[in-house]
Amino acid sequence: MLPRQTNSRLPADRVVLYDGLCKLCNGWANFLIRHDRQHRVRLATVQSPAGQALLHWAGLPQDNVKTIVLIEGAQTYLRATAIFRVMAYLPWPWRALALLRWLPVKLSNYCYDRIAINRYRLFGRYDSLQRPQADHPQRFLDNGC
Repeated sequence: MLPRQTNSRLPADRVVLYDGLCKLCNGWANFLIRHDRQHRVRLATVQSPAGQALLHWAGLPQDNVKTIVLIEGAQTYLRATAIFRVMAYLPWPWRALALLRWLPVKLSNYCYDRIAINRYRLFGRYDSLQRPQADHPQRFLDNGC
């Protein structure tokens, strides 16, 4: 069972955890809000209470997350695998990018890691937590960032 802070999360939910300080990660969250018209994915920053609780539940470090995390039911996906799985829930043409999951995992994660390690230098960092404008009330797991 998940910690009480995440009681608004349903067992079948797909939750993307992202860095609320990272401009690239916030761009990803905005992209999902814009293209996930069927509301298949919910969001939480890794800094939020819900995000922290889910990181703890998944056995991931709560203080130094350098990846996108997808929690889908009882499964946790990281890095490129998380991105490709989320893309499969989006409409065409974005869904086609999910085919990249057939690339060798070492190769796709290597590429992902090069961007993730340098994301603040390449794309910038916000001074405070950001939260994109939600397209429906349940998009984010909690009301805080």
